[in-house]
Amino acid sequence: MTTTTTTTTTATAATAAGTAATGAGTNPAAWTGTGPDARRERAGQTTELLQALVRNACVNDGTVGSGQEIRSVRTLLDFLDGVDGLETEVVEPQPGRASLVARLRGTDPDAPSLGLVGHTDVVPVEPAGWSRDPFGGELVDGWVWGRGAIDMLGLTSAFAVVTRALAASGRRLRGDLVLAAVADEEHGSVWGADWLTTHRWDLVGVDAVLTESGGVPVGSGGQRTLAVGEKGGAGRRLRVVGRPGHGSGPYGSLNAIVLAAEAVRRITEHRGPVVVGDLWRCYVAALDVPHDVRAALLDPERLDDALPALGALGSVAHATTHTTVAPTVLHAGGKPNVIPGEAEITLDVRVLPGTRAQDVDDLLRDALGDLVEHVHVEGDRFGEPSLSPTDTELFAVVDEVVGDVVPGASVLPTLGTGGTDGRFYRRRGVPAYGFGLLSDRWDPGVFRSLFHGNDERVDVESLGLTTTALHEVVTRYLAR
Repeated sequence: MTTTTTTTTTATAATAAGTAATGAGTNPAAWTGTGPDARRERAGQTTELLQALVRNACVNDGTVGSGQEIRSVRTLLDFLDGVDGLETEVVEPQPGRASLVARLRGTDPDAPSLGLVGHTDVVPVEPAGWSRDPFGGELVDGWVWGRGAIDMLGLTSAFAVVTRALAASGRRLRGDLVLAAVADEEHGSVWGADWLTTHRWDLVGVDAVLTESGGVPVGSGGQRTLAVGEKGGAGRRLRVVGRPGHGSGPYGSLNAIVLAAEAVRRITEHRGPVVVGDLWRCYVAALDVPHDVRAALLDPERLDDALPALGALGSVAHATTHTTVAPTVLHAGGKPNVIPGEAEITLDVRVLPGTRAQDVDDLLRDALGDLVEHVHVEGDRFGEPSLSPTDTELFAVVDEVVGDVVPGASVLPTLGTGGTDGRFYRRRGVPAYGFGLLSDRWDPGVFRSLFHGNDERVDVESLGLTTTALHEVVTRYLAR
């Protein structure tokens, strides 16, 4: 493990790489306004930093040597350079798998602290499916294009911009502000938040956390999502056993590929239990849908049949009400003239609160039916779902600020269907919320489809809204 510590105690000249987006430090007064000029200033700073992070291409393919988040750590260190009072430390559990933690100390050691936890790694891309360079960070017609624009380099950039602005302003709040730009979130956080919360709680421990992802408009009532929890992960592997043979005689063979294909079909079509929880009821109440659709969405017996009426939002609705099983990797065969006798299928399984590990295995057995003779379920991983309460001070402050920045808006608590670094804090009893504030042009289904999808992008207006709201949330929460 390599750990590098840098403590900034006196102002220095910002490096050229950091200068491009340091307006918050050189002009703190820009942050006091709420009008369009101030919002444009904030959006500009966040946009420029986002473009730089996209171009770093910290692609995490799951191997230890991938990611190389040290590139974005260096970019962020350059950006944060030149302000008083920021204590920064770089932690590198594996070569290149680096995380940056920056602390702005408050005036009262006993006051609640706040963590801004954002990851700097991104998932791989399939370039042929993109309209633009996925690592170009292009700004076109008010949109920043690139892998990570939504997930979650835009928010990580806003976290850094606000942290620098508050440090540069000279104002000291009561509680500590901790920025954690972490590695490896896209492959279980082994070298990022999981490692840090296990081995360096002294560095990243806080009383409350903001992370990804929220702020999506839902319905016409002005509500914006705030993720208060997330599903758990219970990945499984299917080992398919057939009988090898010569490729010239397929009739009557027991081809593992054919068996695997049937297993995938059955799992994909299986209709497991439908769970209509309180968070889903609140979400449905915010939707602009006909009365009969709304009623069906709240009825476990009819919900699946109502999903097509939601369009792109159907996948969100399904994931919020089901334990989901997605076949994601298939390996079989190795020679063109050999019928394979074995195959392996990787399943991405996401479980709802209240689900047990045994429930996952029971669901798979039900789906496979008589194929269990040839298909063996392996693995026992079970990551508990996590939830944060909604009666906390931070939740109240976020709700207040959202209504101030977007008049008439309010917070809609939701369940995240993917994994975030917030779970490592919730499991320690620390409330963590998925934050953001997107413009009205966003549809929740379209927003979700860009996660790990082609043509990922974010509008500059949303970057400005998010940075403005974040600054207010941090200031109000840490000043109380």
